[in-house]
Amino acid sequence: MEKISEGTMSRQVLLFISLFSLGLVYGQVSYSIPEEMTKGSLVGNIAQDLGLEIKRLVAGKAKIYTRNSDVYVELNRERGVLLVKERIDREALCTETALCALHFQIILENPMEFYSVAVQITDINDNAPTFEKSEMKFKISESAIVGAKFVLDRAVDLDVGINSVHGYDLKPSDNFALKVHNNADGNKNVEMVLQKPLDREKQEQISLVLTAVDGGEPQMTGTMLILITVLDVNDNAPVFTQPTYKATVTENSAKGTVVATVTARDADQGSNGKITYSITNTLDSVRKIFEINEENGEVSLIGDIDFERSKYYQINLLASDDGGLTDSCKLIVDVQDVNDNKPEINIMSKSNVISEDAKPNTVVTMINIEDLDSGENGNVKCFVIENIPFSLKASTNNFYSLVTDSELDRERSSEYNITVTCSDEGVPSLSSSVTLTLQISDVNDNAPVFERSSYEAYIVENNTPGLSVFTVKARDADWNQNARVSYILEDSSVNGVPVSSYVSVSADSGVIHAVRSFDYEQIKDFHFRVKAQDGGSPPLTSNVTVKILIQDQNDNPPQVLYPVQTGGSMVAEMVPRSADVGYLVTKVVAVDVDSGQNAWLSYKLQKATDRALFEVGLQNGEIRTIRQVTDKDAVKQRLTVIVEDNGQPSRSATVVVNVAVADSFPEVLSEFTDFPHDKEYNDNLTFYLVLALAVVSFLFITCLVVIISVKIYRWRQSRVLYQSNLPVIPYYPPRYSDTLGTGTLQHVYNYEVCRTTDSRKSDCKFGRAGSQNVLIMDPSSTGTMQRIQNEKSILDEPDSPLEVSYVM
Repeated sequence: MEKISEGTMSRQVLLFISLFSLGLVYGQVSYSIPEEMTKGSLVGNIAQDLGLEIKRLVAGKAKIYTRNSDVYVELNRERGVLLVKERIDREALCTETALCALHFQIILENPMEFYSVAVQITDINDNAPTFEKSEMKFKISESAIVGAKFVLDRAVDLDVGINSVHGYDLKPSDNFALKVHNNADGNKNVEMVLQKPLDREKQEQISLVLTAVDGGEPQMTGTMLILITVLDVNDNAPVFTQPTYKATVTENSAKGTVVATVTARDADQGSNGKITYSITNTLDSVRKIFEINEENGEVSLIGDIDFERSKYYQINLLASDDGGLTDSCKLIVDVQDVNDNKPEINIMSKSNVISEDAKPNTVVTMINIEDLDSGENGNVKCFVIENIPFSLKASTNNFYSLVTDSELDRERSSEYNITVTCSDEGVPSLSSSVTLTLQISDVNDNAPVFERSSYEAYIVENNTPGLSVFTVKARDADWNQNARVSYILEDSSVNGVPVSSYVSVSADSGVIHAVRSFDYEQIKDFHFRVKAQDGGSPPLTSNVTVKILIQDQNDNPPQVLYPVQTGGSMVAEMVPRSADVGYLVTKVVAVDVDSGQNAWLSYKLQKATDRALFEVGLQNGEIRTIRQVTDKDAVKQRLTVIVEDNGQPSRSATVVVNVAVADSFPEVLSEFTDFPHDKEYNDNLTFYLVLALAVVSFLFITCLVVIISVKIYRWRQSRVLYQSNLPVIPYYPPRYSDTLGTGTLQHVYNYEVCRTTDSRKSDCKFGRAGSQNVLIMDPSSTGTMQRIQNEKSILDEPDSPLEVSYVM
């Protein structure tokens, strides 16, 4: 205890700190201050006494928590001190207890700590002793014997201790002396004792002054006037059957319930023996709760009995006769508790948001529980509902901590409504509950997930650059920025070219755009990878494979491989006049570099010298006779064949086929002499015709070496397209293939076209079946045609391979 300059205030500090298993810090400190201190007075240096730094109080948002609505003390965090917030009147604050104290807690956050603080309010002498009545009247018989006692009302001083009532003084003291009895409960019974017999004839009225003095500094007093009327001959006082009565009453008993009955007896008769009962408690709540029947002494309830307000009552009873003689006794009433109070749940501190990666045993909320009942009625146990990742743990008496007991997952549950229920052990049990709402904050623990494991997209060739091809979509189970997905095209190459020169991907929408125009004939498909990345820190990613398939478009017309169209010479197919119906004249061979139905070709006869003589196979391009050839048919027949593909829209090509209807070469020559050519061209044609005859003769001689001829034949077959300057591969739809002689054609046809930049010096080499003849006619070549006719018998052999080279 130390003296402070501001008066008699004293401060006593008791500090106790312990660590709990939950990681909470608990401390207790107490102070002692006098009442009536001015606002802003220092209570104590809480930071120094608890061993805390000022910055810890500020950072931890230190605050005072109390269950009472009246707060007399405030915390100055910046100075770390407790100050008086408003004037404290100990008598108003603690009406019935000598020990008066304020109890509250100081709460800190991050980490969560709490300390219990008790501030004891000491009394100062600010109240004078007072009597309930300003005067008392007694009627005392003159026959009253010396030593007769008369109970006086005691004075009440709201102060306690030395400041309370210290003594009494009665003046004048001629007939009466004052006697004070100290009770076991600390109170004093004041009695006026007759020391000298009364004489009504000498003094019928006596006036006395009773003075009550307290022990404070300065000393304060209170007075009461005592008026005594001297009566004649009532020499027996009432006497209670026992000095102390005891009774028990259950709280919340109904008004009118009889608590006890007291009895006093008087030996006098008549009016001097008639007893009147009364309650003499002063300045307390007894007479607001109990009343006594003046005639029969029954003590009953007139107010509400509350065990939590008072556990017992002491009732001072007085028995008086008409002669003014009295006797007193005490009635001790014990109040029995019933379970009439629900547990009170007070939230000391709580967190509204907790991260989903919070570790188990993280403190979420601190709860204080209070039940005003006693015994089993006040024993409280709290619990939370099952199937939530939280549990309730008791940290100390009536304090609980709500902690996490398993891992949290915002994607499974982003909010919890946690109901805390507290029940006492009374019969029947009473309970109360409170629901806490807790938000789970997100962390980036989920990578984006594509809707499919892989994607395929189609695009038609010859597309416009920048065309939207496809959209990839990934979803992220996280929230807000952690769920914001960006799309990135991973680096790779297609045919040695970076994939970014083929496609691009929108970072926000995942839309894939074509960077260039595609050509199905150059690339038919390619694949690449797209990465999805969220906006977390660090970001999480996933990727998916996208395959782009180019769809063909009918952008290439058919290419005619045979018959070859020459610049200055005429190629003619010869048909004997003895040819039957269905005679195969020749076959138009064409290809289309497109695919699918865009490459399905059909052949139609567009123009003809005699449309009644020839027809063209719609699917195979075979030109056949449709009637018997007659002598009337013109030798020179000109056919125009159109080749169309099956695309939308369709593309086509035309080819002119010259047919000579004759049985001999001279006949053919006479019909084809009207075609003029320049001299240089005719000379070259003669040279090539002579060379062709030599080659035919050589092949005839070497027919004995069949194996060599076959090899040469196959080699020429493999060179057909390579020498044609056409970057294509022949395409034959199903059922059209004649490459092995098993289709609609009767024989295998092999063609080789070798062209130079000067078409007049080009070579035309082709193998034919032995049953047909191919003529290349030039009017200037009449000298050599005779020799060709002489070799006809050799050409007509069915099994002899023929390879003819004509110079044009």
